[in-house]
Amino acid sequence: MGSKMSGNRKKILLWLSVAGGLIASDLLLAGASNGFVNLNGWAGFLSLLIIGVLFLHFAKWILQKEDIPLKLWGFVAGVVVLRLLLGTLFFVKLPQWGYGNPVEQAGYVMSDAYKRDSAAWELAQSEKSLLAAFNDYRKADQYGGLLFLSAAVYRLFGGTAHSPLQMVVVASFFSACSLLFTWAFVKRLWGEKAGNIAALIVGLYPDAMIIGSSQMREAFTITLAAFAIYGLILYMQDKDLKGWGIDLGAILMTIPLSPFFAVLLIGTLLLLYFFTGEFALYRSWIFLLVIIVAILLVGGLVLLLGNKLLPGFDGNFLNVIGAWFKDVAKWQLYVNKSSSGWIQKIFKSTPSWLHIYLVMFYGFVQPFLPAAFVATGKPIWKGIAIFRSIGWAFLLPILIYAPFRAVALAKKDKFPVLMSIAVWATIIVSSLRGGGDQWDNPRYRLSLLCLQAALAGWVLVANKAKPDPWLRRVVIAIGAVLLWFIPWYLRRYFHFSWPVVDVFKTLGLGVVTTILLWIYDWVRESR
Repeated sequence: MGSKMSGNRKKILLWLSVAGGLIASDLLLAGASNGFVNLNGWAGFLSLLIIGVLFLHFAKWILQKEDIPLKLWGFVAGVVVLRLLLGTLFFVKLPQWGYGNPVEQAGYVMSDAYKRDSAAWELAQSEKSLLAAFNDYRKADQYGGLLFLSAAVYRLFGGTAHSPLQMVVVASFFSACSLLFTWAFVKRLWGEKAGNIAALIVGLYPDAMIIGSSQMREAFTITLAAFAIYGLILYMQDKDLKGWGIDLGAILMTIPLSPFFAVLLIGTLLLLYFFTGEFALYRSWIFLLVIIVAILLVGGLVLLLGNKLLPGFDGNFLNVIGAWFKDVAKWQLYVNKSSSGWIQKIFKSTPSWLHIYLVMFYGFVQPFLPAAFVATGKPIWKGIAIFRSIGWAFLLPILIYAPFRAVALAKKDKFPVLMSIAVWATIIVSSLRGGGDQWDNPRYRLSLLCLQAALAGWVLVANKAKPDPWLRRVVIAIGAVLLWFIPWYLRRYFHFSWPVVDVFKTLGLGVVTTILLWIYDWVRESR
């Protein structure tokens, strides 16, 4: 009797905490949207917050087979709150602390979000059908899916004034679900410790936090990717038909957001499924059927809508893909040549066939930590740059090491190998597409953050069980290169006296230092 009463009290306290959090968040968001002059629009914010909680409850229903610990739910709540606070901070302080351009004055971190969100508000206020998002606003949103969602939110819950924080609420709750699905499929594959690490990375990875507190499509696609991979693992392990329903739903939801991402997601699912070698096709015809249906749906929509969905589409998918890579390569070479003096110098001293590979390598390291630490600028943007760079500097060594460890253990488990292929294919394409851009390249890379976090969780748990010195040595290598570039950037920005001007010589110093430190580490370990 006493234990039942204690359980009921916990539930009451839990729901009281949720209610208190919703009310506090509602007041903060409504106040921030109006310059803390009044609370106009509080009803719309409260409605969206309640829908967000119901959405988390729906995610709990989907994950009913998983024993989700209370601590993880507490972490989810914390992640939602952090995203809401970050989005509010940007909205309130960027107009004061930024450079004063129109994007910052409107409280947006990214110009794409500003264009799309402004167009969504315009559509919501008009008498047009919301379906106009897919035809009339191509300059603001290439595909129209997120613009449609944003316009629907503003039409249903918006007041007389545009409140961009309403979409921040939607993005915060949706993106927070990514850590639940990531935790679930990683736990199924490699245990709860790996799942906890993966969830921690997905929830707190700097770029994911910034995207999750913005009006960007990646706040949704990151979660949809984790959602789909959970469905795949659920079906493969339990033969649960809910798994293929999850995958079909995830793919269908990605199509209006980004057809290219839908294709990437389908390719990732096929890669993970058909190359594990553990499940014969005749036992898996249902999942195969779902993938075929999804491919036909994506292809059918592209053929039906043609140029409206994929600009430049001529009926031949291979031509579109080939032209895309060709145009991307040309564009990035042009951008990098015209935007950076030292890159122009490098291009002049290297053969032309090497340039695209240099651009790709340059994209691998963005955002680059030494540049973020040394470069001048407004404190808020410098803080954002350092925050993002630290996150990538932490994850990159693990992603470099993961394929080698995965190949060594491939006989026992093929998933790390396949995940490494998917992750690095995405990183390469992102580097070609986004080049050295500080925002687009990392943003494209985020699409498979759940797999990057999964690999990190697997590597760290496997290394604890059976330590491998090469993980430490990869970290040493990255650290050595980063350190040598600090004086190089100091020379560029502050006229710091430094004799090594050539970027390849600086990179060479990092390589030589790495080799010496590796020798020292090998000698120390052998003793």
